[in-house]
Amino acid sequence: MPSKEIIDTHRKSMQKAVDHLQSELRSVRTGRASTGLVENLRVDYYGSPTPLNQLATLATPDATMILIKPFDPAALKEIEKAIKNSDLSLAPIMDGKVIRLNIPPLSEERRTQIVSQIKQLGEQTKVGIRNIRRDANKDLDDQEKQKQISEDERDKGKKDMDNIIKDFTNKIEEIIKAKSKEIMEN
Repeated sequence: MPSKEIIDTHRKSMQKAVDHLQSELRSVRTGRASTGLVENLRVDYYGSPTPLNQLATLATPDATMILIKPFDPAALKEIEKAIKNSDLSLAPIMDGKVIRLNIPPLSEERRTQIVSQIKQLGEQTKVGIRNIRRDANKDLDDQEKQKQISEDERDKGKKDMDNIIKDFTNKIEEIIKAKSKEIMEN
């Protein structure tokens, strides 16, 4: 496998790590209503854990409320139970055929805690990306030992991986900085 293929394969893995970070950050409470907070919440629907976004329409009529309208009104009780059992610390309000979730403003202390959790997620993602680089460098070394690529091509591949790491690290820093700013300003 040429060095370009090794680099492309590992670049895709790094992109998946960044995408995972972004999806994790969508479910972080910011003090502003967002359907991302509850869309992947698992609801026991006829014995099967199903994501909430597959059972109901989710909307944010204003910045402090999430509105959940189930496709099947019989699922209301199960959705309510899933919300109460989650770690969101939100009290669902049953309103006929819909559930309302009021999002209270966050205290300064809680905002600071959330920002530190977000920074930890960013660091974990960076560690994952560095591990991917280590694996890529190992693959390049193995290819060179097996005489499938030259020493120069291996060194160029390692240098390319270092540049890719810098790009992804900067991207992670930007994502974390933007999310932290969003939390502290709301």
